[in-house]
Amino acid sequence: MTADALRPARPVTLEDVARTAGVSRATVSRVVNGAPTVDPVLRRKVEEAVEATGYVPNQAARSLVTQRTDSIALVVSERERRPVEAPFVGRMFTDPHFGRVVGGLLDVLRPAGVQMVLMLVDDDASRRQLLSYLRQGHVDGAVLVSSHASDPLPLLLAETGLPAVLAGRPAQTVPLPYVEVDQRAGARMAVDRLVAGGRRRIGSIAGPQDMPAAQERLEGFRDALAAHGITDAPWAEADFTRVGGAEATRRLLDQLPDLDGVFVASDLMAQGALQTLLRAGRRLPRDVAVVGFDDSEAAGACEPALTTVRQPVEEMAAEMARLLLGRIKRPGAAPLSMVFRPALVERASA
Repeated sequence: MTADALRPARPVTLEDVARTAGVSRATVSRVVNGAPTVDPVLRRKVEEAVEATGYVPNQAARSLVTQRTDSIALVVSERERRPVEAPFVGRMFTDPHFGRVVGGLLDVLRPAGVQMVLMLVDDDASRRQLLSYLRQGHVDGAVLVSSHASDPLPLLLAETGLPAVLAGRPAQTVPLPYVEVDQRAGARMAVDRLVAGGRRRIGSIAGPQDMPAAQERLEGFRDALAAHGITDAPWAEADFTRVGGAEATRRLLDQLPDLDGVFVASDLMAQGALQTLLRAGRRLPRDVAVVGFDDSEAAGACEPALTTVRQPVEEMAAEMARLLLGRIKRPGAAPLSMVFRPALVERASA
């Protein structure tokens, strides 16, 4: 074996690609860096030469030219620090909603060649670390998942000037776009379904009332009952978990023993609610009809299968990614938000 055989292969350069394509090095550079003004015929030649030569762009050098990192941060902000085995970390990686958000984001980011960095924020120290990281230019933008009304992060994020999109309508006015489902409309769909089935003694298992989405669903529930002439609107608060839903249903039954309909503000809570109702000897849906919210995998796993309000989580997350990429390309553009329409998915529970 010769010394030349042992020598590692020389990396393919822009000059190599230019020779193969029969164009200038400058043209290759413009194509590789995504310049929109390259002639389509020349662009195709360069792309074919890149594939033929196996050229891999130097990301550090490319970033110097484009001033971009081709990465974004997915920031999940929780209200307070908890032990690792308790809800924050555990719920994030087991909650089907979070997985659907990640999937929808990746559907758009992957084809665009953009990587995603997951960042968890749950106290003042981690919030300061996040803001420092963002200000140092490690990512081009951020998607913020923040569910608590008192969270200061949406406003702090806006103050950094970094392109960002919020998952859900913020509790306070913030100059950032958001993507949301019409929560009140979804709650009205649930109540309308229960009333159409002849239910009049209807209660709700609501989410935590320091969360804007949970507040909106509860208000939608109340408004819908009032529209149907039902003045009593009993409810019990839970934490968007199966166990919390089960416990809240027990409290709701204490308030309204002859309950015949329940709107549950998440499918996971509805799983727990159905278990509690069955253990209390209620026949479903003959004695009590139940409607959930989300249309997650949990809805199909319920027994009986759960009638629920579908929020198109994957489509909403994909729209967040598109909005963010648009703001990265056009930083001065006005923030445009998007509100999706929910839909009722009828199954056996109502």
